[in-house]
Amino acid sequence: MFLDQDALNGELERVFDICHGCRRCVSLCDSFPTLFDLIDESDTLEVDGVDKNDYQKVSDQCFLCDLCAETKCPYLPPHEWAVDFPHLMLRAKAYKFSKGKTKWRDKIITSTSKTFRAINTPGIRQASNALANNKIARKAGELFFGIHSEAPIPKFQKKPVDFQLKESLIPIASEKTRGKVAIFSTCYGENNEPVIIEDMLAVFEHNSIKVKIINDATCCGMPKLELGDLVGVEDLKNSNLPILNDLVNDGYDIITPIPSCTLMFKQELPLMFPEDNDVNFLKPACFDPFEYLILRHKEGLIKTNFKHSLGKVAYHVACHQRVQNIGAKTKEFLGLIPDTEIEAIERCSGHDGTYAIKKETYNKAKKISRPVVNKVKQIEPDSFGSDCPMAGRMIAHGIDEGEAEHPISMVRRAYGI
Repeated sequence: MFLDQDALNGELERVFDICHGCRRCVSLCDSFPTLFDLIDESDTLEVDGVDKNDYQKVSDQCFLCDLCAETKCPYLPPHEWAVDFPHLMLRAKAYKFSKGKTKWRDKIITSTSKTFRAINTPGIRQASNALANNKIARKAGELFFGIHSEAPIPKFQKKPVDFQLKESLIPIASEKTRGKVAIFSTCYGENNEPVIIEDMLAVFEHNSIKVKIINDATCCGMPKLELGDLVGVEDLKNSNLPILNDLVNDGYDIITPIPSCTLMFKQELPLMFPEDNDVNFLKPACFDPFEYLILRHKEGLIKTNFKHSLGKVAYHVACHQRVQNIGAKTKEFLGLIPDTEIEAIERCSGHDGTYAIKKETYNKAKKISRPVVNKVKQIEPDSFGSDCPMAGRMIAHGIDEGEAEHPISMVRRAYGI
């Protein structure tokens, strides 16, 4: 039933009709303007006048930020209309994938574990970074591969040979945390910004939290989820869960530096596999890093002897952190730093995992990011950044000066460690 075309089209028509009568989400992403244009240009000026073959145009513009459901929609369950727009778009994406209509480019760039590790090998890494800064190569990449020539793409960084861990730390458990964390580095943290992992390690150990780096896990599955490759998601789940749950059994809490990965383990996998005992066992052990730090702070287990002010900080709240419903934990923690002013920006950066780099959606992503970029410029901060490093890079791309900084790196700088 989930992938039955008639059942899917029936639900799309039902929800699209509700969205047409509401239109509160028109400013969020291009899914809604696409839908409303299709309706307004139809013969009937209603959803029944839209060709069902065009429904896919709407889901193609959704990058599953979840903000429509999180911040706008009044018809979420338990409302009787039970509108869940993001997961309906996921269903449409899964149908498209099941019919073999997904571009080969998208299959490659969402295979992050394999693709990133291949690129980040010695020799290939240097060549890839050089080509990323070559205008002729970027134009060729747009022509033959569909990656926009101006899109912000990450550099590949050599990983430290080994992180120096403080094995002698004795964990102190609290009511909700165990004082031992295993960091799920993520594909991005391993290959593009390992400094985030280093800084997180430093901050946690500074606060007497015992740390382990997970080196044998694979992608969390979010890129494949956004593609609609549900079989790929399940394969990654089956690879990761034995590793992660062994750590939980050994007394570790699981931390990821990127909100999308945390969301995958806390929400998306439990929704997909509600009867899977391993999924449900892992869920309560997964934390956003600042959620964890604030929980420890409330029990007097966090040091607040910061040596440096951060000045004025423009802090972008990542969409997939907001969806976790944990509150503004990053802003709360940064607010502990003396003489630091935090300006939070709660709008989508437009990056998504891959939306901002594709030839056909790059300009739309820039349009979505423009209000965030303009706000950062207006604030004139000493530092800016996001819990999502890809969002931070998109903002820096729009500002065209300075570099985004992950909040955990700001905290390390404030501690002076």
